[in-house]
Amino acid sequence: MNTANLQLEGIYAVMAALIGVVRDKRFLGDEEIDQLLAGVEEALASDPDRPAELRGANVDAICFPTRFLRLALHASSEGHQPSFAQVASRVHAGRSKRDGLTARRDAGKPGDVALAQIQPSLGRN
Repeated sequence: MNTANLQLEGIYAVMAALIGVVRDKRFLGDEEIDQLLAGVEEALASDPDRPAELRGANVDAICFPTRFLRLALHASSEGHQPSFAQVASRVHAGRSKRDGLTARRDAGKPGDVALAQIQPSLGRN
């Protein structure tokens, strides 16, 4: 595995923890954080200045951090602490259907679809 990937894994864990503190200290609520990350993801996915020949897998890779943070933060707000691998596998499992985050935005509560995908594996953590 590329060393940079391992370093990024650490950065994602730190970012999730920092955003969790922002939430826990009530600087921003769950919905506000989710909306912020959704907006970042949408901006990244629809960047008009990105080369047209960029493949969908590349756009998925660009959007991975926001998707990871959304799933990890929702799980932590429900009292779960999934591992990096568990959250990452949920992000990757949903890529073909744009990772359930679109369905999540349409659901009644943020994270309904995503958390349902993570919960079966939480007990092994």
